[in-house]
Amino acid sequence: MIFSSNLFIFGFMPLFFAAYYAAYWLAPWPAKNLLILLASLAFYEFGAGPVVFVLVLSIAVNYAAALAIETSAGRRRQLVFWLAVAANLLALFYYKYFNFAWQVADDFGGGALARAGYASPDVVLPIGISFFTFQALSYIADVYTKHCPAERSLIRFGMYHALFPQLIAGPIVRYVEIRSEIASRSITLPLIVEGLTRFAIGLAKKTIIADHAGLIADQIFGVNTAQLTPAVAWLGAVAYGVQILFDFSGYSDMAIGLGRLLGFHFPENFNDPYLSQSMAEFWRRWHMTLSRWFRDYLYIPLGGNREGPVRTYVNLVVVFFLCGLWHGAGYTFIAWGLFHGAFLAGERLVLHRFALAPRGIAGQLYTLIAVTAGWVLFRCGDLAQAAAFFKAMAFAAPGGSATSALQFLPADRACFLVIGIVLAVVPMRNRLSLPASSAAGLVVQRALTLALFIYAAAMLSEGTFNPFIYFRF
Repeated sequence: MIFSSNLFIFGFMPLFFAAYYAAYWLAPWPAKNLLILLASLAFYEFGAGPVVFVLVLSIAVNYAAALAIETSAGRRRQLVFWLAVAANLLALFYYKYFNFAWQVADDFGGGALARAGYASPDVVLPIGISFFTFQALSYIADVYTKHCPAERSLIRFGMYHALFPQLIAGPIVRYVEIRSEIASRSITLPLIVEGLTRFAIGLAKKTIIADHAGLIADQIFGVNTAQLTPAVAWLGAVAYGVQILFDFSGYSDMAIGLGRLLGFHFPENFNDPYLSQSMAEFWRRWHMTLSRWFRDYLYIPLGGNREGPVRTYVNLVVVFFLCGLWHGAGYTFIAWGLFHGAFLAGERLVLHRFALAPRGIAGQLYTLIAVTAGWVLFRCGDLAQAAAFFKAMAFAAPGGSATSALQFLPADRACFLVIGIVLAVVPMRNRLSLPASSAAGLVVQRALTLALFIYAAAMLSEGTFNPFIYFRF
């Protein structure tokens, strides 16, 4: 079940929130949290099927591990912590990386495994496992470092770990960020209106902009690379850049809006990333909860920038290698991570040696070109396809005559792509909302939001939507 579906919007949402608000007024907090836990497990099971047991096992293991860490001391405490880390990472490795590890072994062995008759493994990937694994790791790490106490209630911890708005694709919500709201939270009419508005805006970003841009990107990345012209290659890369921004930020908006409807305040996940004037700034604005996770739980423990410039560059490359691998089990994702790591290390080197940094429009243009080039690695099925795209984008290919950029741009898709580009790269405050300081402004704002929701819902009925990109992570 996905947020941008009629089943969720007109089935799950009204039924669940009717029950939840009834429980809010009539039932004690344990019953409210139990209702969310059961609904979250049902939500996950609908899309994941029997592998819901992976999530249930993760809840049980991390709940018990945190209590054991808190009640232990010395070497035993350290041992329990690392065993818990290993258990989470082993599960993630098996479900997400085992197939890829087999492929790597076969590739480096010259196909020896396949020739010997060993079939490629077929491990089913539980959706969202990267997100809830990182959430679990942050929780046990915070308990271990005494940033927060272990949660004593299995229902409360299970509800936090399986919380359906952010379970599948984030934001990565740390336990310490919503600890007080897990125990008790208030729901007001302004909070409900804010949640519904945020959900509607996220739905519009997904269905109106991302899905139309995605149709262009899918067609272009599906053509024979021998037929790529520079214009077609750049159009495909730009369209995918628009798609992934509005697809993922749209999901985050919907998740944050649903959190508000439950009484939670989830952290923001995007802050106009295409306005960045450097790659370092881009990662402070893009998928912010993941960036902070890598900073706090990997980069800083590795030494950060405290042990000299060379070690800093190494740490950046290591972190972004793992960031790429977190996004997907494939050579292209590793290359994408190393691509960004190299840019960040290079920016730091240039700034350190020459005190130079891009600024203004030049900085934004440099960042947009670099990020867009990186999305080619992220989108392509293999490195050979990515190389062909880069060759065409660099105007180094002779260019095919069978494809023209215009054939991928029917009027509706072209219109929404242009709207997406403008909203992404032009610095305008509150793009999808209007000031509501006056009664008239509030009416206009609500009317605009309602119109966006109705139009987005109409598009859902036409069956033109696609699954969220980050579901596969």
